[in-house]
Amino acid sequence: MKKLNIKIILQMMGILLLFNGAFMLFSALISWYFKDGAFHGILYAGIITIIIGGLLQFITKNFEKQIKKREGYLIVTLGWTVLSLSGTLPYIFTNEIPSFTNAFFETMSGYTTTGASILNNIEAMPKSILFWRSTTHWIGGMGIIVLAIAILPLLGIGGMQMFAAEAPGPSSDKLHPRITDTAKRLWFIYMGLTFAQAILLKIAGMGYFDAINHAMSTLSTGGFSTKNTNIAYWNNQPLIQYIIIVFMFIAGTNFVLSYFAVKGKFSKFLHDEEFKYYTFAIVLLTLISTLLVFYYAEVSKLATQIQVIAHPMVLGELESSFRHSLFQILAIITTTGFVSADFTIWSPFLTLLFFILMFMGASAGSTAGGVKIVRHIIMIKNGFLEFKRTIHPNAIIPVRYNSKSVTRDIVFNIMAFFILYLIIFAVGASVFSFLGLDFISSVGASASSLGNVGPAFGALSPVNNYDILPPFGKWWSAILMLLGRLELFTVLIVFTPYFWKNN
Repeated sequence: MKKLNIKIILQMMGILLLFNGAFMLFSALISWYFKDGAFHGILYAGIITIIIGGLLQFITKNFEKQIKKREGYLIVTLGWTVLSLSGTLPYIFTNEIPSFTNAFFETMSGYTTTGASILNNIEAMPKSILFWRSTTHWIGGMGIIVLAIAILPLLGIGGMQMFAAEAPGPSSDKLHPRITDTAKRLWFIYMGLTFAQAILLKIAGMGYFDAINHAMSTLSTGGFSTKNTNIAYWNNQPLIQYIIIVFMFIAGTNFVLSYFAVKGKFSKFLHDEEFKYYTFAIVLLTLISTLLVFYYAEVSKLATQIQVIAHPMVLGELESSFRHSLFQILAIITTTGFVSADFTIWSPFLTLLFFILMFMGASAGSTAGGVKIVRHIIMIKNGFLEFKRTIHPNAIIPVRYNSKSVTRDIVFNIMAFFILYLIIFAVGASVFSFLGLDFISSVGASASSLGNVGPAFGALSPVNNYDILPPFGKWWSAILMLLGRLELFTVLIVFTPYFWKNN
């Protein structure tokens, strides 16, 4: 095995730091515009980040432009770590989050689009810091799309090959030149959808600053809000919540399908199994939740649990039940984590349902976290086929997805991923329990952090936040966020001894 190409790894880290620093400078301009007192802190953070990125670019200007598998794993893992470490600087330099542990937690939650927060009074923060907070979401959201198309299939991450099969992408150890073109188009789609949602939210009655921030959080399936009560702040403005619902659904859809939609190939949606199951699951679960909330929950108290009084004459209790149900199911499935109501008080059955949804995830190739629906589809199909294989042991019966055979290697990889996911979830919950959290809070924190969801259960319910965790608990949660965001194997393989062997 060849030695690691350290220069290309450092070159990529330099590019990420330059990119990050540029967004910090833009946030500094926001501070200058609003005169919120955070200008110098964010400016210094941006300058330092750009200088470090520039130095890395300078010392690695001559390098072999080829990414092998080992370099790919390190670029992905170190990339998110470097972004999160440098992303703490605006919080620390402005003294808005002086604790490095808290700043790192908030930043990692941002870049991994988890949306968990340690802030107790969001509305008291400078607008530029809130904008930077949303920016970390936006960068991380699109970053995972480009990553999923350009890097993860190359690394053989289970399930990623399934959605990337028809997209321009890598065909060997050297990245395919069409990836650049694909990434650009996806960026334009991402920016266009963000801009469109911001305009619609502004028209619906949201302030332009809030509209921009929430559009960035929605398309990235992040969940950071500019309000203490999150989206429940607009419970008396249903149109705003319906707009967010539509864009959460889009954000949870495979962006490769959006890519084809821009090219006019709308039939791809109709023939994509994952999209059909994704849509069907949302419709079915929304109907179940709506009926349960309408008949058994006190709809009038949905918002009062988070100190926001819902308008009594919106469209009636049925509409309110439907809207909150649809909103929260989408928020959990897509791992956006926005909150319009405290779903943990609706009923024990719905609490269990939302817990299960934390393990679902939306579509592969979306900005959502979690296991992803395509993996569930393939595991379930393979499970049913095992009955047929038992009866016909000599028959070759492949799993088929989108009318194509799925190789056994991919099936085994997906099964290994799911088993490993459950093991990490169990270990994660055990650590939280050891730190003093009760059972409900421990399993909720582990499932939510690993699935990049945000709100959890118990002490970490939608009406609370993660500030109650001890320092080690925040670091542990951040580690789970990174593992979940980068598809487990990408991070864990770096810690295996054979990864570092040169022969």
